[in-house]
This record gives sequence, structure tokens and C-alpha cells, in this order.
Amino acid sequence: MKGENGIIYIYEGAAWKPIACLTSNSLNTTVSVITSNTKCFPGVTKKTAGTFDYNLSMDGEYIDTTTAGGDTAKVSHDKLFLLQQAKTLVDWKLDTNVTNATSTKYFGTALITDLAADFGSGDEVTTFTATFDGDGAISLTNTHPSV
Repeated sequence: MKGENGIIYIYEGAAWKPIACLTSNSLNTTVSVITSNTKCFPGVTKKTAGTFDYNLSMDGEYIDTTTAGGDTAKVSHDKLFLLQQAKTLVDWKLDTNVTNATSTKYFGTALITDLAADFGSGDEVTTFTATFDGDGAISLTNTHPSV
């Protein structure tokens, strides 16, 4: 599977909109570890699973997705900024292979916690980075099945 086929979307305006012009994106999951040392098991450290947590991170090229003439079918830094500033929880989808309708798709809700734009000079392309901090569980079921 090619990495270029994995795309992150957000649910916005009754549609799944791709986060446009990504150059890379990732889903990072963790489970905290609860350790205990008891007299029931002397000299042995027991471990159990604690809290599940995740985030999505992405890098991309900045495009106009909010003004007249912009590509409003997509989302870029400009729209993500408006959602972050409003402290909006976003519904997201990660399609692991957009060229295969049966590919694994992850769904969740998150806060946009980190967002940065790098406006270069001269012929440099403007880029952005974003981090979504997960809220709740990740599902393999579409939370917006009508779309």
C-alpha cells in the first residue's frame, strides 16, 4: 500500500472533506501502563492496561479553502484555524487507502491542539502542520453513515 493513498478527512457542512495537499499524516495510539507490586506476587511487577489515548498529526501545503474562489470542497490550514479558534471538536476519518473502497477506515473525534503555518519567501511553498488530540475511542464504523 502506498502512503499517498492514506487521507485524513473532517466532517464539515454535512460532508467528509479531505484535508488537502497533505505531504504526510499519521495516527499515533498509546495505552498507559498501570504497574503494581504486591505481596500477592512478591518480587514481581504486574502490569495492566490503563487509558487509551491517540493523536493524528499531519503536514501539508497550504491552500485557500475558505474564501470566494477557494477550494471549499477541501480543508486546509485556513479552515482548521477557524475550527481551532472556536475550540470545536471535529469528527475525523482516516481512510488508509482511498483507491480501495474496502480499505480500513478509522473514525473519531478530536480537538485541533497544535496548528502552524510556515509562510516561506520567494519560490517557497507555504506549508502547515496540525495535530488532532483524540477525544474518546476510535471506531471502525462511520459515525455519519449517510455520507
